[in-house]
Formats: sequence, C-alpha cells, structure tokens
Amino acid sequence: MTKRFYVLNTSVCAMSAALALAGCSTASVPSIGSINPFGSKQISEIDRAYLQAAGSWDLNHDNVVTCNEWKSYVEDLFNSADTDHDDSLDATEWNNLTKIDKLFVTADMKYFDQNGDGKVTRQEFVDKPNPAFVLMDKSGTCKLDGAQIASARSKTEYDVSGKAPQSGDPRDADGEVGKAANGGLNR
Repeated sequence: MTKRFYVLNTSVCAMSAALALAGCSTASVPSIGSINPFGSKQISEIDRAYLQAAGSWDLNHDNVVTCNEWKSYVEDLFNSADTDHDDSLDATEWNNLTKIDKLFVTADMKYFDQNGDGKVTRQEFVDKPNPAFVLMDKSGTCKLDGAQIASARSKTEYDVSGKAPQSGDPRDADGEVGKAANGGLNR
C-alpha cells in the first residue's frame, strides 16, 4: 500500500468516525426559526457585536463573566483612552479606543453619547447597560456562564434576516454591475 493511499484511507476513516459520532449526539440542530434565542429573527449589529465579544470580558478566567468584570473592563478601557484625563472621550480618543477593542467600532461613539454633545463621559460609557447581559441573563444574576456565551456566539453567526443570500457572483448582481457581467452594457 502506498503512503499516499494510506494517508487518504486514514483521513476518510477519521472523517467517517467523526460523522458517526456527530450522528449520535443528542443536541438538536437549530432550525432557522430557532437560531435566535432572543425572540425575533433579527438582532441589531450592536447586540450581535456584544454577544460575540462576551467571552473576552472574563478577567479572572473562571468561565463566568460578571457585571463587575464588564464594568472593570470598560473602566480600564476608558482610562487608557482618556489621554487628556478630562473624564470624557472626544472623537480622537474614541478612535484610539477602537484600536484597542473593535467592539467599539460597531457600538460607536454615537451609541454611547446620550446627550449628543460629541463626547462620551465616563458615566455614559461605564454605566451604559451591556446588551449581552440584557439578552442572556434572564435570571438577573449578573453572571453569564461559558455555555450561555458559547450559545449566543454560535447563534449570532447565522443570518436569520430572511433575505436571500448573496452569491458574490457579479452576474447575480443588480444594476449596472449585473448588466455588465452579463454582457448587457454597450460601450
């Protein structure tokens, strides 16, 4: 038996075993209607960003994220971004914050600036309710365990908007791009 055939045969056996084990799993495969555990078929991009980032706030690495860990995390972020120490973040300081944590590109300055004055105060930033806790902490314990976080992350990776998926093929595009790809534009 050649080495190439042996490696291929071993790979096929390993994949078959994995599929067989997966078939024995008692976990149900979510249907499109049940992908989003939060009720509606759509969640905002801000909520999605918070849910996907939730595990990164586990500061003591005990597989549980608490409200206190979240507050400590954002307090530290605020302190590092507030370079002029005026207890507020202007647009330049906010830009520096987004380089530290990309969550704050989606949950942008406008999201936190409650009074619309063009800056985010410490209170506006640190005391803003965290959507991940609002969506997942149904018992009100201010704790998210690893299973809750993993479940929320996996459920936010699906598009449940009901819109037809986009293929990326320019021939399927609308407008000028689709016409050009299908030979319909005269030059």
